[in-house]
Amino acid sequence: MRLHRNLVFATVDALSEIFNEGNYADKVIEKTLKRDKRWGARDRSFIAETTYDIVRWKRLYAEIADVKAPFKREDLFRMFTVWAVLRGIKLPDWPQFAGTPERRIKGRFDELSKIRKFRESIPDWLDLLGEKELGEKTWTKEIHALNELAPVVIRANRLKISPEQLSEILKKEEIETQNLKNYPDALVLKERANIFKTKAFQDGLFEVQDASSQRVAEFTGVEPGMRVVDACAGAGGKSLHLAALMENKGQIIALDIYGNKLKELKRRAKRAGAHNIETRSIENNKVIKKLYNSADRVLIDAPCSGLGVLSRNPDAKWKLQPEFLDNIRQTQQEILQQYSKMLKRGGKMVYATCSILPSENQKQVEFFLNSEDGKDFRLVKDEKILSSDSGYDGFYMALLEKK
Repeated sequence: MRLHRNLVFATVDALSEIFNEGNYADKVIEKTLKRDKRWGARDRSFIAETTYDIVRWKRLYAEIADVKAPFKREDLFRMFTVWAVLRGIKLPDWPQFAGTPERRIKGRFDELSKIRKFRESIPDWLDLLGEKELGEKTWTKEIHALNELAPVVIRANRLKISPEQLSEILKKEEIETQNLKNYPDALVLKERANIFKTKAFQDGLFEVQDASSQRVAEFTGVEPGMRVVDACAGAGGKSLHLAALMENKGQIIALDIYGNKLKELKRRAKRAGAHNIETRSIENNKVIKKLYNSADRVLIDAPCSGLGVLSRNPDAKWKLQPEFLDNIRQTQQEILQQYSKMLKRGGKMVYATCSILPSENQKQVEFFLNSEDGKDFRLVKDEKILSSDSGYDGFYMALLEKK
């Protein structure tokens, strides 16, 4: 591989924004890729993948390069140099790479790879927490899996098309997919591609949605004609899946505290041809109280640490703080206590997170069932999905029934 100056400089600029200004990697990369109209698909792919790679391995590379945050420009070039040397890329004769100690870089890598927190490039506190909650063996396997590049999985929109038909249409757009066993609506891309540019996407034939995330709507056991509340709907990935499972019959009330996310959901629902979704912004408690004892199903896709989706959001491990986890656990419990009241007797509720920590998952459900608000509920079943077992995002789902 030959390194091109403008692509390397664009990558270093992006890293500076992510590491020093605390901006989200996906937003920074999106902005960076618009910088030069002459860049082709390969150039854009180099910037995006290299930036994500260095973000993923920030701690390891910084340790090898012997640099500390906040990173000066020469520090970021040193980290880039580590990335290139470890990939066997021939460094060009630029001043930034003069005197690169290749043998020392490789030796340091071998040395640090024996220590998990460096090898998997994670903060100390997170390494301790993961081991405490999951046990050493499971945590070691899981954090390794979460550092793998996530595959691109899409969900065929059954309101418009079957996965088999979608696969044929995408093939005509030069995108090869394959079916996923045990995931009825899912297709996985054989090679990464910008599928948002396809006509199939613009026609609402599919959504990008990880295989584990596709399990959640199915877990609710919804049927056409039901009244369903998606209580933390966000931009609506699961609302859209619920609409497809309900064949557009019945009612889905999509709630969220962020109005801008619900606007995005409306846009996506229109494209998908999902007509049974109504959005309501949670501006106060009255919005929730109006729905008490009215829903056949309630889905609580709770805000969480997001530790199960590190493979697609590698910068999250640097933004996450221990105090955020304490606060989010409290929020999860408050949401469970309050939103469970929207369920009618005999109705069912799913509590789900994209976390792998029992303290956000099983323990929250146990606490709820032992509380005053949870005394009328019983646990029907629950499922934890580990990335190291499934190859997809880490997730947790519990199905609860109101007696």
